[in-house]
Amino acid sequence: MIEYMEQFKKSFKDYFSKHSDLYLKYRPTYPVELFEYLSTLTQEHDLAWDCGTGNGQAATGLTKFYKNIFATDPSEEQIRNALPHKKIIYRVEKAEHSTLNNNSVDLITAAQALHWFEFDKFYAEAKRVLKENGIIAVWIYKLPLISCEIDKIIKHFHDYTVDEFWQFENRLVEKKYSTLHFPFEELPTPEFSIEKFLTLPELLGLIHSWSAVQRFIQKTGRDPVLELKDKLMTCWGLPEQKRKIKWKLTLKVGKNNFSLGRILASL
Repeated sequence: MIEYMEQFKKSFKDYFSKHSDLYLKYRPTYPVELFEYLSTLTQEHDLAWDCGTGNGQAATGLTKFYKNIFATDPSEEQIRNALPHKKIIYRVEKAEHSTLNNNSVDLITAAQALHWFEFDKFYAEAKRVLKENGIIAVWIYKLPLISCEIDKIIKHFHDYTVDEFWQFENRLVEKKYSTLHFPFEELPTPEFSIEKFLTLPELLGLIHSWSAVQRFIQKTGRDPVLELKDKLMTCWGLPEQKRKIKWKLTLKVGKNNFSLGRILASL
Protein backbone atom coordinates (compact mmCIF):
# COMPACT_ATOMS: atom_id res chain seq x y z
CA MET A 1 0.00 0.00 0.00
CA ILE A 2 2.85 2.41 0.84
CA GLU A 3 4.51 1.70 -2.51
CA TYR A 4 1.18 2.31 -4.30
CA MET A 5 0.65 5.64 -2.55
CA GLU A 6 4.17 6.79 -3.44
CA GLN A 7 3.54 5.95 -7.10
CA PHE A 8 0.13 7.61 -6.85
CA LYS A 9 1.67 10.87 -5.62
CA LYS A 10 4.33 10.85 -8.34
CA SER A 11 1.74 10.46 -11.13
CA PHE A 12 -0.75 13.01 -9.75
CA LYS A 13 -0.53 16.60 -10.98
CA ASP A 14 -1.42 18.38 -7.76
CA TYR A 15 -2.15 22.03 -8.58
CA PHE A 16 -4.79 22.56 -5.90
CA SER A 17 -3.84 21.18 -2.47
CA LYS A 18 -1.92 24.27 -1.40
CA HIS A 19 -4.95 26.51 -1.90
CA SER A 20 -7.82 24.13 -1.12
CA ASP A 21 -9.04 26.65 1.47
CA LEU A 22 -9.59 29.18 -1.33
CA TYR A 23 -11.62 26.61 -3.26
CA LEU A 24 -13.83 25.95 -0.27
CA LYS A 25 -14.38 29.63 0.47
CA TYR A 26 -14.75 31.18 -2.97
CA ARG A 27 -15.56 28.65 -5.70
CA PRO A 28 -19.22 28.88 -6.78
CA THR A 29 -21.74 26.12 -6.16
CA TYR A 30 -23.91 24.75 -8.95
CA PRO A 31 -27.63 25.39 -9.54
CA VAL A 32 -30.10 22.91 -8.08
CA GLU A 33 -31.85 22.83 -11.48
CA LEU A 34 -28.78 21.12 -12.94
CA PHE A 35 -28.91 18.23 -10.48
CA GLU A 36 -32.67 17.99 -10.77
CA TYR A 37 -32.31 17.66 -14.55
CA LEU A 38 -29.60 14.99 -14.26
CA SER A 39 -31.74 13.01 -11.83
CA THR A 40 -34.48 12.75 -14.47
CA LEU A 41 -32.05 10.94 -16.79
CA THR A 42 -31.26 7.97 -14.53
CA GLN A 43 -33.65 5.08 -14.04
CA GLU A 44 -32.51 4.55 -10.45
CA HIS A 45 -31.14 6.89 -7.80
CA ASP A 46 -29.11 4.63 -5.54
CA LEU A 47 -25.55 5.81 -6.14
CA ALA A 48 -23.85 8.79 -7.76
CA TRP A 49 -20.06 9.15 -8.15
CA ASP A 50 -18.58 12.65 -8.21
CA CYS A 51 -15.06 12.48 -9.65
CA GLY A 52 -12.51 15.19 -8.92
CA THR A 53 -14.88 16.41 -6.24
CA GLY A 54 -12.53 19.04 -4.80
CA ASN A 55 -14.29 20.28 -1.68
CA GLY A 56 -17.53 18.57 -2.63
CA GLN A 57 -19.48 21.39 -4.28
CA ALA A 58 -21.11 19.09 -6.85
CA ALA A 59 -21.33 16.12 -4.46
CA THR A 60 -23.37 18.21 -2.04
CA GLY A 61 -25.76 19.21 -4.82
CA LEU A 62 -26.39 15.56 -5.64
CA THR A 63 -27.58 14.70 -2.12
CA LYS A 64 -31.13 15.92 -2.77
CA PHE A 65 -31.60 13.43 -5.58
CA TYR A 66 -29.48 10.33 -4.83
CA LYS A 67 -29.42 8.02 -1.82
CA ASN A 68 -25.65 7.73 -1.65
CA ILE A 69 -22.82 9.82 -3.05
CA PHE A 70 -19.27 8.53 -3.54
CA ALA A 71 -16.98 11.55 -3.92
CA THR A 72 -13.33 11.18 -4.86
CA ASP A 73 -10.35 13.44 -5.38
CA PRO A 74 -6.63 12.65 -5.58
CA SER A 75 -5.82 15.62 -3.32
CA GLU A 76 -5.75 14.70 0.36
CA GLU A 77 -6.00 18.38 1.29
CA GLN A 78 -9.11 18.92 -0.82
CA ILE A 79 -10.82 15.93 0.79
CA ARG A 80 -9.73 17.11 4.24
CA ASN A 81 -11.55 20.40 3.57
CA ALA A 82 -14.60 18.79 1.95
CA LEU A 83 -18.12 19.73 2.94
CA PRO A 84 -19.47 17.00 5.27
CA HIS A 85 -22.83 15.36 4.61
CA LYS A 86 -24.33 12.13 5.91
CA LYS A 87 -25.02 10.87 2.38
CA ILE A 88 -21.49 11.49 1.09
CA ILE A 89 -18.53 9.12 1.41
CA TYR A 90 -15.29 10.93 0.57
CA ARG A 91 -12.21 9.04 -0.62
CA VAL A 92 -8.74 10.05 -1.79
CA GLU A 93 -8.76 8.27 -5.15
CA LYS A 94 -7.92 9.05 -8.74
CA ALA A 95 -10.80 9.13 -11.20
CA GLU A 96 -9.01 6.54 -13.33
CA HIS A 97 -8.88 3.95 -10.52
CA SER A 98 -11.81 3.80 -8.10
CA THR A 99 -12.82 1.18 -5.53
CA LEU A 100 -16.40 1.10 -6.83
CA ASN A 101 -18.01 -2.16 -7.91
CA ASN A 102 -18.78 -3.05 -11.52
CA ASN A 103 -22.11 -1.75 -12.84
CA SER A 104 -22.99 -0.09 -9.53
CA VAL A 105 -23.32 3.62 -10.36
CA ASP A 106 -26.39 5.43 -11.68
CA LEU A 107 -24.74 8.79 -12.37
CA ILE A 108 -21.13 9.97 -12.73
CA THR A 109 -20.37 13.68 -12.51
CA ALA A 110 -17.16 15.60 -13.08
CA ALA A 111 -17.50 19.32 -12.40
CA GLN A 112 -14.67 21.52 -13.67
CA ALA A 113 -12.46 18.44 -13.50
CA LEU A 114 -12.49 16.18 -16.58
CA HIS A 115 -9.64 18.04 -18.27
CA TRP A 116 -7.27 16.91 -15.48
CA PHE A 117 -8.02 13.21 -16.01
CA GLU A 118 -6.25 10.64 -18.18
CA PHE A 119 -9.13 10.40 -20.61
CA ASP A 120 -8.91 6.83 -21.94
CA LYS A 121 -8.31 5.34 -18.50
CA PHE A 122 -11.11 7.38 -16.95
CA TYR A 123 -13.58 6.53 -19.69
CA ALA A 124 -12.78 2.83 -19.25
CA GLU A 125 -13.32 3.16 -15.50
CA ALA A 126 -16.59 5.03 -16.04
CA LYS A 127 -17.88 2.30 -18.34
CA ARG A 128 -16.85 -0.32 -15.79
CA VAL A 129 -18.75 1.18 -12.84
CA LEU A 130 -21.82 2.58 -14.63
CA LYS A 131 -25.00 0.56 -14.81
CA GLU A 132 -26.47 -0.15 -18.23
CA ASN A 133 -27.98 3.14 -19.45
CA GLY A 134 -26.25 4.91 -16.57
CA ILE A 135 -25.42 8.58 -17.15
CA ILE A 136 -22.15 10.49 -17.18
CA ALA A 137 -22.29 14.29 -16.97
CA VAL A 138 -19.30 16.63 -17.17
CA TRP A 139 -19.37 20.40 -17.09
CA ILE A 140 -17.18 23.46 -16.96
CA TYR A 141 -17.48 27.22 -16.70
CA LYS A 142 -15.17 29.92 -17.97
CA LEU A 143 -14.81 33.57 -16.97
CA PRO A 144 -17.40 35.35 -14.81
CA LEU A 145 -19.75 37.81 -16.51
CA ILE A 146 -20.41 41.00 -14.54
CA SER A 147 -20.42 44.10 -16.76
CA CYS A 148 -18.77 45.04 -20.04
CA GLU A 149 -16.09 47.15 -18.33
CA ILE A 150 -15.30 44.68 -15.56
CA ASP A 151 -15.40 41.69 -17.91
CA LYS A 152 -12.86 43.36 -20.18
CA ILE A 153 -10.42 43.90 -17.29
CA ILE A 154 -10.73 40.30 -16.07
CA LYS A 155 -10.35 38.88 -19.58
CA HIS A 156 -7.15 40.90 -20.10
CA PHE A 157 -5.82 39.58 -16.79
CA HIS A 158 -6.71 36.01 -17.84
CA ASP A 159 -5.42 36.27 -21.43
CA TYR A 160 -2.26 38.31 -20.85
CA THR A 161 -1.17 38.76 -17.23
CA VAL A 162 -1.30 35.07 -16.26
CA ASP A 163 -1.56 33.56 -19.75
CA GLU A 164 1.78 31.72 -19.70
CA PHE A 165 0.84 29.99 -16.46
CA TRP A 166 -2.22 28.19 -17.82
CA GLN A 167 -1.61 24.49 -18.48
CA PHE A 168 -2.58 22.48 -21.55
CA GLU A 169 -5.53 21.12 -19.57
CA ASN A 170 -6.81 24.66 -18.97
CA ARG A 171 -6.78 25.28 -22.72
CA LEU A 172 -9.33 22.48 -23.11
CA VAL A 173 -11.69 24.52 -20.94
CA GLU A 174 -11.12 27.58 -23.10
CA LYS A 175 -12.27 25.48 -26.07
CA LYS A 176 -15.38 24.40 -24.13
CA TYR A 177 -14.40 20.72 -24.39
CA SER A 178 -15.15 20.89 -28.11
CA THR A 179 -11.98 18.93 -28.95
CA LEU A 180 -12.49 16.17 -26.37
CA HIS A 181 -13.35 12.60 -27.29
CA PHE A 182 -16.49 11.58 -25.37
CA PRO A 183 -17.21 7.88 -26.03
CA PHE A 184 -20.80 7.74 -24.84
CA GLU A 185 -24.20 8.11 -26.46
CA GLU A 186 -24.31 11.90 -26.18
CA LEU A 187 -27.63 13.49 -25.21
CA PRO A 188 -28.91 17.02 -25.97
CA THR A 189 -28.93 19.24 -22.89
CA PRO A 190 -30.63 22.46 -21.78
CA GLU A 191 -28.57 25.51 -20.85
CA PHE A 192 -27.59 26.20 -17.26
CA SER A 193 -25.71 28.99 -15.55
CA ILE A 194 -24.43 29.87 -12.10
CA GLU A 195 -25.52 33.15 -10.55
CA LYS A 196 -24.11 34.60 -7.37
CA PHE A 197 -23.74 38.00 -5.70
CA LEU A 198 -20.17 38.82 -4.66
CA THR A 199 -18.29 41.72 -3.16
CA LEU A 200 -15.02 42.80 -4.76
CA PRO A 201 -12.90 41.03 -2.09
CA GLU A 202 -14.88 37.82 -2.69
CA LEU A 203 -14.34 38.06 -6.46
CA LEU A 204 -10.62 38.60 -5.91
CA GLY A 205 -10.57 35.58 -3.59
CA LEU A 206 -12.12 33.51 -6.36
CA ILE A 207 -9.51 34.70 -8.85
CA HIS A 208 -6.80 33.87 -6.31
CA SER A 209 -7.99 30.25 -6.49
CA TRP A 210 -7.13 30.04 -10.21
CA SER A 211 -4.30 27.56 -10.70
CA ALA A 212 -2.50 29.97 -13.07
CA VAL A 213 -2.51 32.70 -10.42
CA GLN A 214 -1.00 30.31 -7.88
CA ARG A 215 1.73 29.28 -10.34
CA PHE A 216 2.41 32.97 -11.11
CA ILE A 217 2.91 33.65 -7.39
CA GLN A 218 5.11 30.58 -6.91
CA LYS A 219 7.37 31.49 -9.82
CA THR A 220 7.64 35.26 -9.38
CA GLY A 221 6.97 35.80 -5.68
CA ARG A 222 4.56 38.56 -6.72
CA ASP A 223 0.78 38.59 -6.39
CA PRO A 224 -0.77 39.76 -9.69
CA VAL A 225 -4.22 40.07 -8.09
CA LEU A 226 -3.08 43.20 -6.22
CA GLU A 227 -2.66 45.05 -9.51
CA LEU A 228 -5.95 43.63 -10.76
CA LYS A 229 -7.65 44.92 -7.62
CA ASP A 230 -6.51 48.48 -8.36
CA LYS A 231 -7.95 48.29 -11.89
CA LEU A 232 -11.27 46.85 -10.74
CA MET A 233 -11.62 49.46 -8.00
CA THR A 234 -12.01 52.14 -10.66
CA CYS A 235 -15.29 50.66 -11.92
CA TRP A 236 -16.65 48.48 -9.11
CA GLY A 237 -17.78 51.13 -6.65
CA LEU A 238 -17.53 50.44 -2.93
CA PRO A 239 -15.58 47.18 -2.43
CA GLU A 240 -18.34 45.77 -0.19
CA GLN A 241 -20.99 46.46 -2.81
CA LYS A 242 -22.36 43.14 -4.06
CA ARG A 243 -22.60 42.65 -7.80
CA LYS A 244 -24.37 39.89 -9.68
CA ILE A 245 -21.89 37.41 -11.14
CA LYS A 246 -22.86 34.89 -13.84
CA TRP A 247 -21.04 31.90 -15.26
CA LYS A 248 -22.40 30.00 -18.25
CA LEU A 249 -22.01 26.23 -17.94
CA THR A 250 -20.85 24.01 -20.79
CA LEU A 251 -22.49 20.63 -20.15
CA LYS A 252 -21.85 17.29 -21.87
CA VAL A 253 -24.07 14.33 -20.97
CA GLY A 254 -23.71 10.76 -22.19
CA LYS A 255 -25.47 7.44 -21.70
CA ASN A 256 -23.59 4.20 -21.05
CA ASN A 257 -25.28 2.25 -23.81
CA PHE A 258 -24.02 -1.36 -23.60
CA SER A 259 -25.53 -2.29 -26.96
CA LEU A 260 -23.87 0.67 -28.68
CA GLY A 261 -20.56 -0.22 -27.03
CA ARG A 262 -20.70 -3.78 -28.35
CA ILE A 263 -21.45 -2.51 -31.85
CA LEU A 264 -18.55 -0.06 -31.80
CA ALA A 265 -16.20 -2.72 -30.41
CA SER A 266 -17.04 -5.03 -33.31
CA LEU A 267 -16.21 -2.48 -36.00
